[in-house]
Amino acid sequence: MTPARGTRSPAPAVPETQSPAPWHRVLTLLADISLFIGTRAIWTQAASHRLVVAAAISACYASILVCGVLALVVRRTRSLARLDLCVLVTAVTLTLCAWAMNHGGSDEAILTTQAARELVAGHPVYGQPWPWLFGHGVALTPTVTGGYDFTYGYPPLTPLLTAPLLWLGHGALPATVVSTAALLAGTVALWRALPTPWRSAATMACLGFGFLPSYGRLGYPAIVALALLVPVVVRWPRTGRGGRLGAGGLARAACLGAACAAQQLPWFVAPFLLAGIYAVRRGELGGRAAALVVGRFAGIAGIVWLLLNTYFAVSEPDTWIRGIALPLTQGAVIHGQGVVGISLYFTGGSDRLDWYSHASMLLAAGLLALFVLFVRRLGPAATVLPWCAFFVATRSQDGYYLMMTPLWLAAAITAPASEFASAWQPRPPVVCGRPARIAAVALLLTPAMASVAWAATGSPALDMRLRSVRRATPTAVSRLEIEVTNTDAAALAPHFTLTTGQGMNEYWTVVRGPATLPAHATARYELRPPAGGFRLPRPGVRIRLRAFTAVPQTLSSADVRLSRSG
Repeated sequence: MTPARGTRSPAPAVPETQSPAPWHRVLTLLADISLFIGTRAIWTQAASHRLVVAAAISACYASILVCGVLALVVRRTRSLARLDLCVLVTAVTLTLCAWAMNHGGSDEAILTTQAARELVAGHPVYGQPWPWLFGHGVALTPTVTGGYDFTYGYPPLTPLLTAPLLWLGHGALPATVVSTAALLAGTVALWRALPTPWRSAATMACLGFGFLPSYGRLGYPAIVALALLVPVVVRWPRTGRGGRLGAGGLARAACLGAACAAQQLPWFVAPFLLAGIYAVRRGELGGRAAALVVGRFAGIAGIVWLLLNTYFAVSEPDTWIRGIALPLTQGAVIHGQGVVGISLYFTGGSDRLDWYSHASMLLAAGLLALFVLFVRRLGPAATVLPWCAFFVATRSQDGYYLMMTPLWLAAAITAPASEFASAWQPRPPVVCGRPARIAAVALLLTPAMASVAWAATGSPALDMRLRSVRRATPTAVSRLEIEVTNTDAAALAPHFTLTTGQGMNEYWTVVRGPATLPAHATARYELRPPAGGFRLPRPGVRIRLRAFTAVPQTLSSADVRLSRSG
């Protein structure tokens, strides 16, 4: 006997006595355990002067212990599902406690709050330097031109959300409220969207381990973008099924447009999602209908993005377009955990740093082409592939990957390989057969890998030698005199700094020496450290003298010996 047309058979009810699957117990337990990470430090901080927060954290400790016991002993699936909710509530409470103790924000939060203030005051937001916001522990972003970036360089949604909260206080507090609230909202949305046994995975990925809540407390606009991408990514291959977007598809498109108006990272994942939707729908509906679905989806996303940017595009069009493109054009010094570390830490530098940027763009394009060619295999990885390009970029810091990891989870659970089994794949004759497919992969990835090799094997453009040291105290340097030889074929304008670890310190002032050093010329430079003195580190710490140039973009490094002596 079959059900009548237009009706669906009800899903079988889960018996109250059904035992939970062992993996569900383990997942709940792992999510519960992940809440221990970083909690002690917050409790220690609160116990001295914020006793209410310390008491709340102590209650969370009790909740973690009780949940750990119950995760192993409850006998019913429904009881374990309720326990998943208890773990989520505990995680949310701990996140709020951590925010209550540490909401000073980062440079991004301070810039976001200042942008919101300028917006409320009717002043331009983009292209306006605010140097007074930096220093006193606020990180600077040095550029290869010898200066620092003091302007706001993100799309405008986060300042728009921050503006109504400026009454909360000075500093970066309003921006940290927005990003932390966005993280909590995104976590709850993902938790509710996942199948019941998988929900604790959302708690663990978003609020466990401590790293995403820390980004929320720092006020990163990317956290707002992450929260908006969650509904886009959950079950994304079903977008436009049957040729209709429906309310869910329209909401996904609107969220994608809003995410792209919050931060630039969604710009990189959007092409993969659009290409994947087209491939899945073309396998179902044919080329023309699939193109119409994707066109409507992209059009709605574009309209939402444009609406959120309209005020700025009209009131300050030139600075607005330069501002939202700033992370791609600002020329920030190389930094991160990717392959740039070869030139930054393992060699004396490179006179071909621009090729890291070229490699990143080539790798992004190559991965997108591979995704289209092999979407049935690579479809589930649509939310991971875009971030691989940042590993070879000039700015390859791990935040680009970490902040988007909940999307990896969402895709793994709700967009499995079965969703792509009938997706359309272009099959030109040149990629038929296994050897040809392997050759196609190599062909698409070789330009990026060759660019990386070309950048990493570059030689330092400047040969630098320490000539004399002037000390303010036995442990502080007040002047350095160095001899610099330009080994490049072009004149270079160097900017110098000393570093004692990862990242860059502030630039030193050139007291004496040419601003531009001609090709193959040698000159002496006298350098003064920022704030008048450079405190020497403990013995054994590596001290590197670095010189950046902007045109061409180069890095030259030399180890210097500056021992503590009288």
